[in-house]
Amino acid sequence: MAEPIEFYFDFSSPYGYLASCQVDELAARHGRTVRWRPFLLGVAFKETGQKPLVEQPLRGPYHLHDFARSARRLGLPFRLPTPFPFAAIAASRAFYWLEARDAALANRFAKRIYQRVFGEGQVPADAAALAELAAPMGIDGAALAAGINDPAIKDRLRQATDEAIKRGVFGSPFIYIDGEPFWGHDRLGQVEEWLARGGW
Repeated sequence: MAEPIEFYFDFSSPYGYLASCQVDELAARHGRTVRWRPFLLGVAFKETGQKPLVEQPLRGPYHLHDFARSARRLGLPFRLPTPFPFAAIAASRAFYWLEARDAALANRFAKRIYQRVFGEGQVPADAAALAELAAPMGIDGAALAAGINDPAIKDRLRQATDEAIKRGVFGSPFIYIDGEPFWGHDRLGQVEEWLARGGW
């Protein structure tokens, strides 16, 4: 069986949100699954010397316009949350706590987090907010909240972020197909073609 597509993202990334709404279906069309991998983009920015897109001169206003335009093109709801950008540490820890118990549910929860952030414009920034978001999905909110503060889960997120950077991940979304890297939601067309053709 073919290896899963690796999908690296930060919950504070609007383009990651757009990709998250497409990547599972894209993979399924080619007999693949997706391994979701949240990481902390701010750590990567320290390595590259970059700032968040909206804080960059000239590029910031363009991207604020493009986030919404790209979402409209896909028929997706989009509301930029306040604050933005934000640190997605708690959400990422929640994902890894849940993934250790149920990877498929963790992926669905990641989509729900993204929907809350960029579909509804709200940031579930702490354990309580994430527990409330998880409850309707049948996830034990109290256990999730405790898991976010588990030292082992904190280490897991640090490890995942370090591994991403060592692989060359510098943005969100970032996709690997059998080791081949693609950066940006606007590369999903190439991702699909690569899967269909087996590369070029």
